[in-house]
Amino acid sequence: MNATVAFPTADGSNDPQRSAVARRRARRTLMLLALVTVLPVAASYFTFHVWQPQGRVNYGTLIAPTPLPAQGLPGAGGQPALSRTELEGQWTLLVAAPASCEAACARALFVSRQARLAQAKELSRVGRVYLVTGAGEPAADRLRGHEGLRLARADAAWVDALPGADAEGGTVFLVDPLGNVMMRFADDPDTIRTARGITKDLQRLLKYSALGRGSRE
Repeated sequence: MNATVAFPTADGSNDPQRSAVARRRARRTLMLLALVTVLPVAASYFTFHVWQPQGRVNYGTLIAPTPLPAQGLPGAGGQPALSRTELEGQWTLLVAAPASCEAACARALFVSRQARLAQAKELSRVGRVYLVTGAGEPAADRLRGHEGLRLARADAAWVDALPGADAEGGTVFLVDPLGNVMMRFADDPDTIRTARGITKDLQRLLKYSALGRGSRE
């Protein structure tokens, strides 16, 4: 009596049971990677939305997380193009304002710079972006003292992702490490109060999110 014996290949690809196990293992690995990425940010959101010890409130206004568009933006002020992925892995203070950058815009740039500097050893985990709306280029004197500030030419899709933005550019937006706009800080003539408020909110978020820690210069 003749019998046909099926020998498995070296990688076991002709074994349905082994293939199913491999697929389940791959799915578990992907789920684990997703959790490692999302959980640190989720913990930060938890401190604002759920766990609010008595007497402690956030300074900024929480907004429903709004993803920034996937497409990048051309650079402004002689800088290279800005990609959305450049903002991922860090917290970003973002200002959208005309190139003229009048008083409200100047205040927004000032308080965002001060809040970042106040993070001390954690400041490398915080980026800053100035989206130039409309035509023209920001004057050099407006950018003096803002080393490291990223400039890009805004388009309608990016501006639409900033709920509550004002035409003068006085609002500061906070973007999380996954590229979602999640908080805004309204313009206030009292720049010291605003800078302190943004600083405290950032400190709390950085404390509960490990993303970006030790990964940037």
